[in-house]
Amino acid sequence: MTMMIMMMMMIMMLISVMMLINMYLSKKSEKEKEKSSPIECGMEPFETKMIPFSLQFFLIMIIFIIFDIEVAMIIPFPISNSSKSMFMMSMMTFLLILLLGFYHEWKKGALNWMK
Repeated sequence: MTMMIMMMMMIMMLISVMMLINMYLSKKSEKEKEKSSPIECGMEPFETKMIPFSLQFFLIMIIFIIFDIEVAMIIPFPISNSSKSMFMMSMMTFLLILLLGFYHEWKKGALNWMK
């Protein structure tokens, strides 16, 4: 038990030292801050150069992540041997919720690119 506590203390000390080194090395001087700005000629930019982010790309990304998680949850289904009926019911409930969400997104027009 004491060996474990000593190891934890050593790990915490190592983490603290690494964080202090990182904070020391990551300090930037005023000249370096000017170099990292998008316009290096010494003038302040008149407007931001950021392009507005489309909400449709965000919705498509969320839908992709949800269905990616669905695939990751469905893959173990054929190799599961324990309590098939309970697993089957939970998987069907999960798929029903996903299909209802997909239907809702479809009806709200989130999947239409030509608006």
